[in-house]
Amino acid sequence: MSLLAGIGGIVLCGGKSSRMGQPKAWLPFGNEVFLQRVVRLLSEVVSPIVVVAAPGQELPPLPPDVLISRDEREAQGPVGGLAAGFAALRGQVSAAYVSACDVPLLKPEVVRRICEQLGDADIAIPVDAKFPHPLAAVYRLSLEARLNELLDAGRLRPVFLWEGATVHQIPVTDLSDIDPDLDSFRNANTPEEFAAIRLRAGV
Repeated sequence: MSLLAGIGGIVLCGGKSSRMGQPKAWLPFGNEVFLQRVVRLLSEVVSPIVVVAAPGQELPPLPPDVLISRDEREAQGPVGGLAAGFAALRGQVSAAYVSACDVPLLKPEVVRRICEQLGDADIAIPVDAKFPHPLAAVYRLSLEARLNELLDAGRLRPVFLWEGATVHQIPVTDLSDIDPDLDSFRNANTPEEFAAIRLRAGV
């Protein structure tokens, strides 16, 4: 599968994982752990990839070309992670696909489809009914200044980034031809969800 020109990847893994009870980046999945798998799947479509982690967070072994960024602003959630990822990719690409680290059933074809629909928009984001998936979306790096404004104002919900931006919403049903069960959006926040995903994948 060829790489998309001008689009990098950001994987956020600095969350507290409080509901899971253990770091999600290290959850075993076959002969990999979650973070390794998501990075591998993304690398089939976009490059370079930056992993955004918390200060001092231990990470599993990753390919040498993967960038590591530490989100120095504590408790800023995904918006802080996005800002750290954007800064790491500045000058290398014009846009980035953003993913959580707990989506081991992610399909590279879905990432490609979402990225290809960015067009002239600032954001291309899958939407399930009216519920957006901000950690399965592609963003132009020109939004970096806006991200920092949100952080400074304490407005930490990714949806605030839509204000003043051109947003292309993609109904998740438009992706069902390549991901019939929408497994790419199936994440693991709890031990029960983790068990269900492993059962589904047969690992």
